[in-house]
Amino acid sequence: MLMKRTRRSREKSEIHIQRKCPVWRVLCSVLLLLLAVLIGFPIWVAVTGVFMQQWELTEYLGPVLAGGTGTASWTLFPHAPTLQWVVELLLDSPQFFVMFWNSMKLAVCILLGQLLFGVPSAWTLARFDFPCRKAVLLLYIVLMLMPFQVLMLPEYLVLNEWHLIDTHAAVILPAIFSTFPVFIMYRGFHGIPEEILDAARIDGAGDWQIFWRIGIPLGTAGIVSAELLSFLDVWNMIEQPMTFLKTKALWPLSLFLPQIGLEDAGVGFAAAFAMLIPALLLFLAGQEYLEQGIAAAALKG
Repeated sequence: MLMKRTRRSREKSEIHIQRKCPVWRVLCSVLLLLLAVLIGFPIWVAVTGVFMQQWELTEYLGPVLAGGTGTASWTLFPHAPTLQWVVELLLDSPQFFVMFWNSMKLAVCILLGQLLFGVPSAWTLARFDFPCRKAVLLLYIVLMLMPFQVLMLPEYLVLNEWHLIDTHAAVILPAIFSTFPVFIMYRGFHGIPEEILDAARIDGAGDWQIFWRIGIPLGTAGIVSAELLSFLDVWNMIEQPMTFLKTKALWPLSLFLPQIGLEDAGVGFAAAFAMLIPALLLFLAGQEYLEQGIAAAALKG
């Protein structure tokens, strides 16, 4: 009798849950849709602003950008679409291309440097036991949590002593030794089963062979995740170039947009859209690795 009552109570609870689930699913779907709209609205503004004429931009943004005290407004679609700003950006804005290639140079050099120094550092922290290993890992975490404002003055003093201020090296060198990508790669390497490495050692593989033939292939998700996140950080950095670069010819594309006023708002929207394209393409290309790397870091932690 007791078992029958237990079964009946379970069946009733399951039926009750099944009746409730559709309601919760609808509510969750609505909340996620609203969240997606809020997150995607700035992107939609940037995209539609590219195709608006100057009178539309003045009408919508004038109360804010013209020094007024009003409130900006927006419309879902341009009333008279035009490619004027795209043409002007590509043909009449040479400073855009200078800053674009400056951003590419900074991103490529920083990512290559992080691969060269960050991957071996992460592997060493994850797979080797050495004195003060936990202290070093704790130091990495502390440095990762520190904002740029805390390290800005020490970095400036060191770079100035090395005569690197107002050069791209002032931005590249500190970013190469950033602790954040090392920590992401560390979590990926730490999740590799020790049995696989022991089997390789039994077969006669050395430390370098294990790292190159086992560690890197199995830790690819963590490496790609770290590089993708680092690219997004480098591509959008503003404080470091503003602090260390005085010559405008050395500025990256992220500093092109703050120089835009109401008269150049269309060009600014076109530049923002052009700046979004490389990051979006890389994210779509490495989305699977990014998800795997984040999942591995969460599950193995």
